[in-house]
Amino acid sequence: MSQEPEVTVNDDIKPEYDFSGGVRGRYYEAYRQSSNIVILDPDVAEIFRDSASVNEALRLLAKIAKSVTV
Repeated sequence: MSQEPEVTVNDDIKPEYDFSGGVRGRYYEAYRQSSNIVILDPDVAEIFRDSASVNEALRLLAKIAKSVTV
């Protein structure tokens, strides 16, 4: 009885891809520090369907917040 886990072949990867020199997680930390992905709740995503509308709303909110606190 072998202790090695059974390996399944993933046919989605084309044979010409060569990951033999790849390093797992090589760019993970840099990506994590520079990533600015924000997940919207479904009800908010229905109203703000793209990044332009989100940015416009946040800029307006920031402008209002500045005028109230000054």
